[in-house]
Amino acid sequence: MNCILDSRDFETIREIAFKTWPEAYSNIITQQQMNYMLEKMYAITSLQHQQGNLGHRFILAIDENNTAIGFASFSTVENQSNHHRLHKLYVLPNQQQKGIGKLLLEAIYAEIKKNGNGSIELNVNRYNNALAFYQKLGYEILKEEDIDIGEGFFMNDFVMLKDV
Repeated sequence: MNCILDSRDFETIREIAFKTWPEAYSNIITQQQMNYMLEKMYAITSLQHQQGNLGHRFILAIDENNTAIGFASFSTVENQSNHHRLHKLYVLPNQQQKGIGKLLLEAIYAEIKKNGNGSIELNVNRYNNALAFYQKLGYEILKEEDIDIGEGFFMNDFVMLKDV
């Protein structure tokens, strides 16, 4: 695992997202919504804004061949130093079911614990297979949330929470 150091890593994150999203979301949202969300959330300028202005910290999962195979991003919730938000967690489809997502989360938990114990929340699409992954790791559903993301599209999510 390593943290993002320069803009070349944003291109890697963008590539992983574009390879991962079709498998994760093609049965959940339309191709039009997927294209809209990918461009909105994974444009290089958007990723730079997330890191530089919103305080998102990115972690890359790197395999033994020094190839990026997944990533995650998280941040501290404003004015709540012991509460955090997982923004993104994606592992390449051919690398899933190997514990990489769990390793990325464990790296985040280690960062959180540097400042004492805390909690981490996330949003997951109500129909995403990742829901079972998060539940297996001890996340609990707090509520349902429908978020208007523009262009007539909505994210239909569960908000989940875990103490770490």
